[in-house]
Amino acid sequence: MELKMEIPASRRVVEAYGDGGFRVSGERHLGSLLVTPERVFPWAATRIDEMDLAGLAPLLAMAEDLDIVLIGCGPRMTLLPRPLRDALSAAGIAPETMDTGAACRTYNVLIQEDRRVAAALIAL
Repeated sequence: MELKMEIPASRRVVEAYGDGGFRVSGERHLGSLLVTPERVFPWAATRIDEMDLAGLAPLLAMAEDLDIVLIGCGPRMTLLPRPLRDALSAAGIAPETMDTGAACRTYNVLIQEDRRVAAALIAL
């Protein structure tokens, strides 16, 4: 799926998703990703139940710069396990779960609004 928006070149934008990966700011990435406006990190999770705090460490390390993390759960939205939700909330980050496509689109809208957001995206 192609996504188009006007976003400053310095910001990482999710341009496409599917086929086992993503295109972020012109660069193809295979597998799941953690995306912030400034950086992209590979992420080992392939299902929501594989998520753990160690995998989210890059986002937790920048907690003071984030207000929200969008969790792209794959093809369907599922609930985030309570320990992860509690750990993110304790760090001052509001987790929002949705399917991966919705997370990509919402992330792009929020960075266009200059919001303090990151996305944890499970590849489709």
